[in-house]
Amino acid sequence: MNLRHPILQIIWSWLKQGYQTSLYMFRFMIPITIIVKVLQETGLIDYVGMALAPMMELMGLPGEMGLVWASTMIANIYGGIIAFFSIVASAPLNIAQITTLTLVMLIAHTFPIELMVAKKAGVKFVFIFLWRFVFAFVAGILLHQIYQLTGTLQDAPTAIQLFETPENQTYGQWALHEAKNYGFIAVWITALIIIIDILKRIKVIDFINRILSPLLKILGIGNDAIPIIVVGMTLGLAYGGGLIINEVKQGRLSKKDVFYSLALLSLCHSLIEDSLLMISIGGHYTGVFIFRIIFMFIVMFGLVKLTSAWSETKMAKWFYTNID
Repeated sequence: MNLRHPILQIIWSWLKQGYQTSLYMFRFMIPITIIVKVLQETGLIDYVGMALAPMMELMGLPGEMGLVWASTMIANIYGGIIAFFSIVASAPLNIAQITTLTLVMLIAHTFPIELMVAKKAGVKFVFIFLWRFVFAFVAGILLHQIYQLTGTLQDAPTAIQLFETPENQTYGQWALHEAKNYGFIAVWITALIIIIDILKRIKVIDFINRILSPLLKILGIGNDAIPIIVVGMTLGLAYGGGLIINEVKQGRLSKKDVFYSLALLSLCHSLIEDSLLMISIGGHYTGVFIFRIIFMFIVMFGLVKLTSAWSETKMAKWFYTNID
């Protein structure tokens, strides 16, 4: 397509990126949709719920929502959202519960890809898996308790009703409804691409970076790692992790800075895109944005204080791995 006007070129680039990204996401999401439907039709979802119920109940969530979290960890956030849409009609949640679920999804997701990024950068696979999984669980419990004790966000959401799956559908009606959900996801992916690009162009992301940098210095993370961490926090672990891997290969970051950077990004990355996505399905900004940042700083402050005096040998024993 021959587009000479700069604005038309930008619009075409946005649409192309949205289309390509949506197709990539659908490769994961469609199988998850079918699996969830099979589990529902056969009654096996009840067993999944029973197996995960103790853990989910500690976070104030129905056991069935464990399948949403599992889908998020195995596939990605979009896969978890599709599983959520498929289940929420039979397990309705209030705003506080949705926010708790989305917080857990934000911390622990896309493990096959993101854990390999950490491993490539030199951090042990088992450690980074447990770090994200355990602290996602801890964060979910804490946020649930905060909402429960304060009595906030206990109302039922309204927007989510647009996307929940009606009961007693024929298979044809179910397929049509899921197709509409995929259409919404594709539109939202494209909208996020546009929003992020506009924020870059008007320097909003640069402004956020300037705010975050002093806060990261408080944690004692080396100056060389701070720009990379800021990129990961604002744009995503794939961006930040890729930059870290490059810096490691160039020998420009210490092993401790690499470790701290990935530990931080594992708890809190893609603050803009992922937060907006979770808010769009009913999560509240107090959990998906404010609590997530505060929780990350508290946990990271404890980690740095605990390990800052450790020798390289001790750090290697617990955290480091050989870089491929």
